[in-house]
Amino acid sequence: MTQQADKRHLPIWQETILLVVTAVVIAVVVKTFFLQAFYIPSGSMEPTMVENDRLLVQKVSYWSGDPDRGDIVVFDDPGGWLAEDESRAATNPVQKALEVVGLYPTGGHLIKRVVGVGGDTVRCCTDDGRLTVNGTPITEEYPLDPSVTADTPFEVKVPQGYLWVMGDNRDNSADSRAHMGEPGGGFVPVSDVVGKAWLRVWPFDRGGFVDGTDAFDDVAEPKK
Repeated sequence: MTQQADKRHLPIWQETILLVVTAVVIAVVVKTFFLQAFYIPSGSMEPTMVENDRLLVQKVSYWSGDPDRGDIVVFDDPGGWLAEDESRAATNPVQKALEVVGLYPTGGHLIKRVVGVGGDTVRCCTDDGRLTVNGTPITEEYPLDPSVTADTPFEVKVPQGYLWVMGDNRDNSADSRAHMGEPGGGFVPVSDVVGKAWLRVWPFDRGGFVDGTDAFDDVAEPKK
């Protein structure tokens, strides 16, 4: 009876391989559908995020809907937004393996705040230097220096299926405003969004959940 039971057990090396494969599969599933690690490549989101912050991005919020105004989103480069030194990638086999399963902070992405969604008209600025969305002035508490927002006047209507995004460091953010004259007009396809900033995990003294904002709560929905 004991000999039959022993025969049913896998050898240690096979059990180890099975456990590793199972762990990798679970990690890939988590990366694909739930969470992914990223790092902040520049100072464009200061003071909310600073360069080299590590954060987790959650994907659950967008399973059944698109990003909302005020969300901080990570998205794929729509084309030519990132400089070469901001597109850091894994450089050794260990880092590459961790990147595959979502445990190494991925490069080649951007992080910005959503200011306008499909159908919105976003304009800069009112006489007191505030953005308006669908005619509603926005009181923003998160920019590093809100006064510099008015340095780049614009008015755009966001196409359906796209976003208008801006960095919190308005004086140092090559965001939608910087790409208005390029193909795509500075708009980011919703399909390029990887997920929503959720948890800062490094450095430890700045760790914690990423706060939301109520700045856009009074914005009227766009007229159809």
